[in-house]
Amino acid sequence: MSGSIATRYAETITAHSRLVIVLVVLLTGVVAAGAAMGSPEAGEIGQFETDSAETAALEEIEATYGTDDAIVSQLVVRDEGGDVLTRDSLLEGLYLQRDVRDDADLNATLGERGFVGLENVVATAAVYEDRAAAADGPPDTSAPTLDEQIAALESRSDAEVEALLADVLDPDADRGGQGPQEQGADPYEFLPSDYEPGATDADARITFLFQVDESGPNEDPQAAYDAQVEIDERVDDRFADAFLFGQGVTDEASANAVGDSFAIITPVALVLILVVLGVTYRDVVDVVLGFVGIAVVMAWVAGILGWLEIPTSQLLIAVPFLLIGLGIDYSLHVVMRYREARAGSNEHAATEDVPQRANGGSYGPRGGMRVGLASVVLALAAATVSTAVGFLSNVISPLPAIQDFAVLSAGGIVATFVAFAALVPALKVELDDVLEGRFGRDRALPPFGMGTGVVNRVLSGLVGLVQRAPTVVVLVALVLAAGGAYGATDIDTEFNRADFLPEDAPEWAKSLPGPLAPDTYTISDEAAYLGEHFAGRGEGSQTQVLIRGAVTDPETLAAIERASTAVDDEGTIVVRADGRAAIEGPPSVIHELAATNETVAAALEQRDTDGDGLPDEDVAGFYDVLFDVAPERAGEVLYRTDSGEYESARLLVTVQGDAAAQPVADGTRALATAIEANGPASTIATGGPVTTAVIQDALLETLVQAFAVTLVVIFGFLTLLYWARHGTLTLGTVTLAPVVAALAWLLGAMAALGLPFNSETAVITSLAIGLGVDYSIHVGERFVAERNERDSLDEALAATITGTGGALLGSAATTAAGFGVLALALAPPLQRFGLVTGLSIIFAFVACLTVLPCLLVLRERLLERVA
Repeated sequence: MSGSIATRYAETITAHSRLVIVLVVLLTGVVAAGAAMGSPEAGEIGQFETDSAETAALEEIEATYGTDDAIVSQLVVRDEGGDVLTRDSLLEGLYLQRDVRDDADLNATLGERGFVGLENVVATAAVYEDRAAAADGPPDTSAPTLDEQIAALESRSDAEVEALLADVLDPDADRGGQGPQEQGADPYEFLPSDYEPGATDADARITFLFQVDESGPNEDPQAAYDAQVEIDERVDDRFADAFLFGQGVTDEASANAVGDSFAIITPVALVLILVVLGVTYRDVVDVVLGFVGIAVVMAWVAGILGWLEIPTSQLLIAVPFLLIGLGIDYSLHVVMRYREARAGSNEHAATEDVPQRANGGSYGPRGGMRVGLASVVLALAAATVSTAVGFLSNVISPLPAIQDFAVLSAGGIVATFVAFAALVPALKVELDDVLEGRFGRDRALPPFGMGTGVVNRVLSGLVGLVQRAPTVVVLVALVLAAGGAYGATDIDTEFNRADFLPEDAPEWAKSLPGPLAPDTYTISDEAAYLGEHFAGRGEGSQTQVLIRGAVTDPETLAAIERASTAVDDEGTIVVRADGRAAIEGPPSVIHELAATNETVAAALEQRDTDGDGLPDEDVAGFYDVLFDVAPERAGEVLYRTDSGEYESARLLVTVQGDAAAQPVADGTRALATAIEANGPASTIATGGPVTTAVIQDALLETLVQAFAVTLVVIFGFLTLLYWARHGTLTLGTVTLAPVVAALAWLLGAMAALGLPFNSETAVITSLAIGLGVDYSIHVGERFVAERNERDSLDEALAATITGTGGALLGSAATTAAGFGVLALALAPPLQRFGLVTGLSIIFAFVACLTVLPCLLVLRERLLERVA
């Protein structure tokens, strides 16, 4: 877009402002209608897919072994310094189970197993003890009902329950023959990791709640989740210190924390934004026009989501914030250039046929907008095209979510140009004409930063710094960028779902009046306690190792046993109170069935030549015995084809539920590697946390590559643009350099603050690219225009920094204050978003008002010397 095209564009907007308003409104209506065309599916980071050996192994397991679709939550009862294994405490646990069973709605969500805990193990042992004492012949070994369990414990004294508990928890006792073990319940599974084997007291215990998933495909089991929330309330009523931890409870806490956060933050953010915009604009009409433009942009975004059926995901959270930042910036530049023109400080952009007001020699509303818009629309167009094309280049990504991010970002950036380079100028012309013509209000307001106030003095100080020491500023920026890049090499890239759990509010927030006071949130502490003390179940608490090949070779069994016993108790694999790693596989099933079934014990005795409790010969035949005796149990860890061949085995590995996915995956891979290194079979680690780590690592790598492509494309576009307009190949590099510096500063700051650079925060850093490029182009274009019109470099520099710098300062202050306040949120994702967003905006602003002018000055001086 040449200068003449920019002038004709501005003439068209101002001369046909009413037609422009109608056309943009109609176009917005058509685009926004897409929001009502459908409801896009919701997605999240963890649902992205990528081809990997780990994913293929998990799919193989699901196809050959099947999966347990039960929803599992954990009920923890604790009494620090006390005892939760007393008769009364165990009975309270059973009473709670009865209350839930008696509620028809809650009972409908329970699976076949329902509640399984130590209270059930002890009560069942009591029932079998009573049956054995009353029976003349073989006692009844059927599973007792809940009422029978309660009656058996109620009939015993405290001392009798303690004696029974001692038998159940005796580490030397034969674990076979009793009902609890036949149901697969190991009493040590329900005790904390610091429990002393054989003791009859403990300060905590865990009970597992199994629920059914009756939801449809791609739907949350909302009924089960709602039941968890209600059960948690009953837990609080019955126990002094207990909690239920499950997806429904965490979802409820997270949703409430987000609501509480916005209840606190929204008024603060709005006040900050309005105050900053009010100080910058000093005019209610211009502030309202800015919000109108942002509303139009958001309508376009909603419409694009609907028309293109883009599924919402966490990746897209940065898009509206990026567009709001761009919108505020575009609006400020248009309005301030308009004010400069009307104040007579933008004469270099004037044309001879623009009419001036007779009473002051300055331009009227239409003339002022024509001059102001013509002087800035090229920078707006360049920023729009470069950022839109840069982000759109990511459509080549193999991940559909990043493709959607690219399309939505590009569409929103175009919408921002339409709103603030067409609609807002047209609206402002019409409103100012009415206000001046009919109401006599003078709309020729002074531009921000160009008077004699504090802002002008600060910007003028920057001018002096750039003039006196450009080399020093660039060197300092380079050193800081190098330090940031070095710090980024140690930045945490792990993805931990526990980092998304809400934290309790600080004391100042709790002291807020009435509806503003947030609830108390202990879910994060509860997750940490659960991960530290217990072997959990459910999503995120279990990985798997798939073993292929020579699964019937005795060396494979021996390798599994050796690797399992060598697990480090300081790692992410859970080690139970009895010192055994929480790993279930062929060896553990063999030990379990040999202890409870005479046929299996006899078959093992025939084949165990070294007395280690594992078969040393005819392993395939022994496996056949396992399938004959307990086909379901054997089928959980061994896969036998229809022809009777054994193709694979698997290990079920319980891991710390609050650990990050990457270290969990590393621990499971180490286990798999140890088995493969010491046996003839091949192994691969898989399971939920492992595949999550693989997906997160792939996503982060793809995001980094995508943003690198974005920068390269923007660099190429700017180089071509400045070559076409000014015949130089260096301006593109100079303009983009501050953006790269700001990115390096941001990564260094994140490392210093302990903020992870993962798939969540990497998306937020796109703000540094989008806003950084926008800020740089405005400064660069203004400097080139001023340099062509001014007699000296110093004058051009002063006009650039005090003119465009004022608009940039207002834009950066508004967006940084409005979004940075999210750092006060209760939800950690909002905290990280606010902090990283605020840093991104601040660093982009500082780089563009310090580093870029210095580079431009050094470039000018170098060109003068060469000439």
